[in-house]
Amino acid sequence: MTSLLSHLDDALKLARQHGADQADAVVIRGQSRSAMIRQGKAEGIRHAESLSLGLRVFHEGRVATVAGNDLTPEALSQLAERACAMAKVVPPSPDDGLAAQPLIPVPANAIATLDLLDPATPPSMETLLSKAQDMEEAALSHDGITNSSGASASTSLHDVALATSAGFTGQYQRSGHGYGISVLAGTGAQMQRDYAFHSAVHQADLENPAQLGHEAARRALARLNPTRPKTGLYPVLFDPRVAGSLLAHLAGAINGSAIVQEASFLKDKLNHAVFSRGITITDDPTLPRLAGSRPFDGEGTAGRPLNLVEDGQLHHWLLDSRCARKLGLPASNGRANRSGGGSVHPGTSNLLLHAGQHSPEELRHDIKEGVLITELMGSAINMLTGDYSRGGSGFMIRNGEIAEPVSGITVAGNLLDMFARLIPANDINLMMGHHAPTIRIDQMSLAGD
Repeated sequence: MTSLLSHLDDALKLARQHGADQADAVVIRGQSRSAMIRQGKAEGIRHAESLSLGLRVFHEGRVATVAGNDLTPEALSQLAERACAMAKVVPPSPDDGLAAQPLIPVPANAIATLDLLDPATPPSMETLLSKAQDMEEAALSHDGITNSSGASASTSLHDVALATSAGFTGQYQRSGHGYGISVLAGTGAQMQRDYAFHSAVHQADLENPAQLGHEAARRALARLNPTRPKTGLYPVLFDPRVAGSLLAHLAGAINGSAIVQEASFLKDKLNHAVFSRGITITDDPTLPRLAGSRPFDGEGTAGRPLNLVEDGQLHHWLLDSRCARKLGLPASNGRANRSGGGSVHPGTSNLLLHAGQHSPEELRHDIKEGVLITELMGSAINMLTGDYSRGGSGFMIRNGEIAEPVSGITVAGNLLDMFARLIPANDINLMMGHHAPTIRIDQMSLAGD
């Protein structure tokens, strides 16, 4: 790993020379390869490299952020000069500043224990094409699969380095690998599409590409000849593929920026029951081999597990230093996310709804008539009121069993009511940044025929 910290040290020194009181800087360097197979032919072969440096400077209660992709001394000097010139003329922002409790020094084992760098040799373009071909061939082997939207395989490696004028320095690497496929079943107006995908930090953790092809085919075939249920109130199950979206809405509602602006339906719910008893939701950047894990956040603050919701009660906002100061709280809770351009905002790492006690089958066994949602589309979410409305498709549930497919429906409710009635199953899914099992919510409005 080539150290990027010397470039950051140069940028910080130059910022001070040009008049900054304090400064911090981030560099993100990436490289990626991806390949797609469609109808047996190679498409979308791509190799990309990127480099971005973001410099944030503070001057007499003002802040400015600039970005560049040139690490030469001349370019860094020009970047620092421009940032400091901007910071002298923008409106005051007294709550902006460096983290009050940076992680100094970064513990020697903090990076190693996360296991974010795959030691295996990254797959070649030929290997990626072969994996994509295996996926597509497996899917097209099913009778009734009539077309492929493409199968893809990808690999990536990113270096992340952060330094501040307060003395924090840290750098780590993150690898990533992924497979995905989308296929079509049926013909003409009756055609249905579905997909399968998997991503992992380590190649060894990826699912077999042929199995993903078979999964995509089975899902597409199961959706043929859908119906529309009658409009009414139904118990609804959210499949793990879409259940994480409910966590994403929670994350948006408890984001410090939304709370500062009073633009959240949860702004008055801190230390109140939002979910039923027994529900725990954790943001945890320390989980090994997960894409959202990190040894420190975007301001150099330690990454620690945080129970945002415990036994149904909401206990924390997602905070960076600026939002913490605006809300009169003592410090950031390590939830600062940072882009390559240097901008800082609160966010999540690995957001996890803890598993419940029952399997999905047990969760639906008493449902005489309900709906299993496997895909959501569109979004009409009012974050001020919590009103929720999304298009969807999936399957009817009849007498506890999965029945005929449905599509063209709209599922609606209010997120406060939905959170209060939410029941998680035990099939937790760790594929994506918002990890959730199957979720049951009773009495949701469903618009159909």
